[in-house]
Formats: sequence, structure tokens, C-alpha cells
Amino acid sequence: MPAPTGTLTIARVRSVALLGLDVADVDVEVQLGNGLPSFTIVGLADKAVAESRERVRAALGAMGLTLPPRRITVNLAPADLAKEGSHFDLPIALGLLIVMGVLPTDTVEQHLVLGELALDGGIRGVTGVLPAAIAAAERGLGLICPAVCGVEAAWLKDQIEILAPSSLVALINHARGAQILSPPEPALPDEDGSYPDLKDIKGQETAKRALEIAAAGGHNLLLVGPPGAGKSMLASRLVGLLPPLDPSEVLEVSMIASAGGRLSDGRLSRRRPFRSPHHAASMAAMVGGGKEARPGEVSLAHRGVLFLDELPEFGRQVLEALRQPLETGTVTVARAQVHVTYPARFQLVAAMNPCRCGHLDDPVQACPRAPRCGADYQARLSGPLLDRIDLHVEVPALSVADMALPPPREGSAEVAARVAAARQLQADRFAALGRPELRVNGEADGELLEQVALCDEPAHGLLRRAAHQLHLSARGYHRVLRVGRTIADLDGSETIRKPHIAEAIAFRRAVRARS
Repeated sequence: MPAPTGTLTIARVRSVALLGLDVADVDVEVQLGNGLPSFTIVGLADKAVAESRERVRAALGAMGLTLPPRRITVNLAPADLAKEGSHFDLPIALGLLIVMGVLPTDTVEQHLVLGELALDGGIRGVTGVLPAAIAAAERGLGLICPAVCGVEAAWLKDQIEILAPSSLVALINHARGAQILSPPEPALPDEDGSYPDLKDIKGQETAKRALEIAAAGGHNLLLVGPPGAGKSMLASRLVGLLPPLDPSEVLEVSMIASAGGRLSDGRLSRRRPFRSPHHAASMAAMVGGGKEARPGEVSLAHRGVLFLDELPEFGRQVLEALRQPLETGTVTVARAQVHVTYPARFQLVAAMNPCRCGHLDDPVQACPRAPRCGADYQARLSGPLLDRIDLHVEVPALSVADMALPPPREGSAEVAARVAAARQLQADRFAALGRPELRVNGEADGELLEQVALCDEPAHGLLRRAAHQLHLSARGYHRVLRVGRTIADLDGSETIRKPHIAEAIAFRRAVRARS
């Protein structure tokens, strides 16, 4: 049956437009006017928003309500901001219920509203609820969101009022006092904290040492070796050496996951991300983009590890696109109407064979084109990309004698303890210099790097000679200095000494074919 028509002909409901991790205010204005019956949505809306008409019509019909036979106009203001996504369904429906007299005008005045409607009147989950909840807290407003998303918004329940209904009927009953919606509760997943252990890897002591240095200083790492040498096993164990995310990092990582629709059941986690995309990944999948400018792998790996196996097999343009985020820690997705910036402070761990067949150093198994095949294969990687990788490590094939060795006495727990101690030294040093936002040496640059990476004279002389003989670029020079600083921190030394620089230089080698 038709719903009663109230005297109010215009209703305003607050919502948001998601621009990466930024949140822009959107006023959803619903008007009942004179004219032929129609339902029009204006305000630079995309197809998903335009289709809200049918979802809203069906959801109201499921409750026994029909739209009044009047001209319905929905304006999404500001009109020059692109609106994307299905989360405008719920604010449009609430605006209609207000102008139809079903809900009082003050129902949603002090709330941000977002949610997708099902045809039966249910409210489905949407992306970006956590950034929206933070925006609501900053504006002194409450939040109305789907019940399935209430868990992620509940982390701010002490700061804002959160309503998380499962259906339109439940929200209407709550507004009328016929039902009370309980506030959602935050929840952490049951995590056992288990990671692959370094004890599983026999031999490869040089690579294990490189893993420890990379974990301690947040450095990028390249593992080069034949198939079966253990490169992927080594890479998968890096995340187990890193300390858990601190509260601010948890929020950063969770906001990215929420914007990308990857926050599992709305639960936050202190585990560092470990992303391992296939080498067929597209540019948009790697750096972000697509129709709704979703975050890519480089952002989903923020504060964690991005592992690229078979590095030369990735597309050349995809690899070159990594250069900016590796240098700046951010990535910008350029759209015709808006630019969206996501954080991308990740550790790159890459693995590759020395040539296509993988047996460049084995005269028995090497292909007839060796060593030319190695040069051609490695030429797929540009010099500027390799220059941004701090540690280059050769991972030799394991011998039968290596496989017969007993398990190592030292595992991930012992190495992680040293990594945590070194990272604490770095955090304290940066805080004392007025840069508490920096956490590891891999993030230091320019004048700040010169302040923290103080070398004694023998170390400085060795670094100058190595830079000349190895033809290091300015970037390469500074990256050796960063790695030396990290090695000194692992050694508990405030000054970088000659052995520290010597070890850093040993890991600074260009990938090249070997005859």
C-alpha cells in the first residue's frame, strides 16, 4: 500500500565518497516534486549509483511500501565530485523514507550513512567503512553502516555512536523505539602467530644473514640462484622476523584493506602483510587502479613484504612502475577526474634464476646458449630498478652434504629478537632527531641519513674507494650507507666501522651473467 506523504519535500542525509584513504563529504538530497512520476539521480554518479533506483524501489517494496507517484529527484552534492559505489543505496533509501513520512527528520541528522541494499530489504556490506568511521569521529558524527561491517567500525565505538542494522526494517524499528540495535563489538582474529621458521632451511648462511639485515633495516632484497636452491623458502620467512604491527601501523594497514574490500570479516590484525602476486599481474593489479581506483599489491603490502618470484618474468612496465613507490613510499593512481594516493611503504623481496633455464653455472645442465642466455635474461631488469634494491644475494644450489646437515640451532625466534632490538635503536634515534614517523634505516634519506650514518675514518675511506671502483650512483652510495648503519645497529655500535661497510658492499653487486 502507498506510504503516507508528509509535509517535508526535501530530506538531506550525510554520506561519503571514498578517494583512496581520503573521505569526502557527500550530501544526499532527496526531493519529492510535482510532475510526472519519475526517479532521477544526479550529481556525477556512476552506473552502480544509478542502479540504486531499482535496489531502493525493490527494498521498499519488500517492506510493503511503494514510492509516491511524484517526481523524485536525488542530488549527490557536491555535483562536480565523481560518485562511485553501491554504498549510496542506504542514504538514498533513508532520505526517501523521511520525505515519505515513514521516519522522523532527526533520524539521521547526526550520522554518516553508507550501505548497499538487497532486494529483500537487507543491508549488504560495502568497502571503506573503517575510513568512514574515522571521518565520522573527526566530524563529531555517528555512523550507520551494514551489520557485517560493524566489526571494523566498532574500534571507534568509544568515540562515536555506531548503528549497524542488518536490514531496513531493523533500522526503522530502532528509530521508532520498537527495537534496540546493540552496538557492534570489535574482534581480533584468533592468530597463533606461527610463521615458517628459519630452522627449516639448511645451509645458505649468507642468505640468512641478508634476511636478518633486511628485516632489521627495512631494506629491499634480491635473491639470485638456480631452481630448488631455497629462494622462495627464504623469502617466506622474512615476515616472521619482523616485529608485529604497532597500533598506528595496524590502523594504516586496516584502512587500506578496508578500502580494497579485503578486511576479512572486519577483523583487524597485527600480522604484517605478505603479498606474493603472480608474474602475470597487470599494472592496475600491482600499483592500483581499475574502475574504482582500488589499492594494488604495493599498497596491500604496506608495512609488510611484497615478494616477486621470477622477477624478470614480470612485465617491463609493471616492474618500472615499482620505482616510484620504492623511492617515495606512496603510489598515485591518476584518473581523469581525480588523483588517488595510497601509502606503499613495503619491503621488496625478489627472487630470480640467473638465466631462463636456471643452470647458468652448471656446465652439465646449462643450455647451449650459456652464458649469453644469462645476459639476455638479466637484461630484462633495468639498472634504475636494481639500484633501488639494497641487498643482492647469490643463493647457490644445495649439495648432498648440505642436505645431510642437522637442523640449524638458531631459528626465527633468535633472529627476530636481534631484529627487534636493532629496530628499537633506530626508532629511538629517529625520535631523538624529531622524526618519530620514521621507524627503520631504510626510510632515512638526505641530510637525516648523514646525521644517523656516522662512519669512522677507515669505514669512510673504504666506502669512497668502493664507490669509485664499483661506479656506484648517488643512490647506490646512500643505500650502502643505510645497510652499513643497519649492520652497525645489529652489532650494537653507534659508529659505522670498516667491517660494517665491508659487509654492506659485499651485498651491493650488480646482477650479471657469469662465464
